Amino acid sequence: MKSQSASQFVAVYNPFFRTLHWLMALVIFAALGLGVWATLLPKGEMRSDVLFVHKSLGVAALMLIVIRIVARLVAGSPPYAVPLGRLTRAGSHAVHVLLYALMIAMPVSGYLTSSAGGHDVSFFGLISLPNVVGESKAIDAGASQAHFVFAWAIGAALFLHLAAVVWHARVKRDEVLTRMWPRFQPYASAKPR
Repeated sequence: MKSQSASQFVAVYNPFFRTLHWLMALVIFAALGLGVWATLLPKGEMRSDVLFVHKSLGVAALMLIVIRIVARLVAGSPPYAVPLGRLTRAGSHAVHVLLYALMIAMPVSGYLTSSAGGHDVSFFGLISLPNVVGESKAIDAGASQAHFVFAWAIGAALFLHLAAVVWHARVKRDEVLTRMWPRFQPYASAKPR
């Protein structure tokens, strides 16, 4: 059995965390796309159908982020073979905290605006969420505005997240992407050091 040197060692997230990460990415990008599309559609059956799927994905995203937070608190994250610099670590932590907060705020504000507007929220018609706020024009308007602002904020945070991934993968050529995508080889096209 060969032992790996420190420079060859790459700690990766376990398959459960990787699956959860990519599933959440799929759900969030789909929900964002459907949400934008719904705003462009006139009121009617098509818009209602798109919003139905959008809301169902929002419920899924909320359930997944709760699972992810609990799992992260219990299991933590794998160490880096080469620790990140102080500034990079601080930036990474700030964007991740922002993403986690927005992954909670987006579906909660969506639930509030739907419920306060008198619309049902369900998970693909299988489970309906109870309306705990009742109909309220003020809550509907406030939650709708918050949902809109959070959508722009999560878009910006996701852009920063993806830009950092590209920077780590293509410029720094370090193991950051490899932690979530173990088949990625950051040194494949780099000259040996």
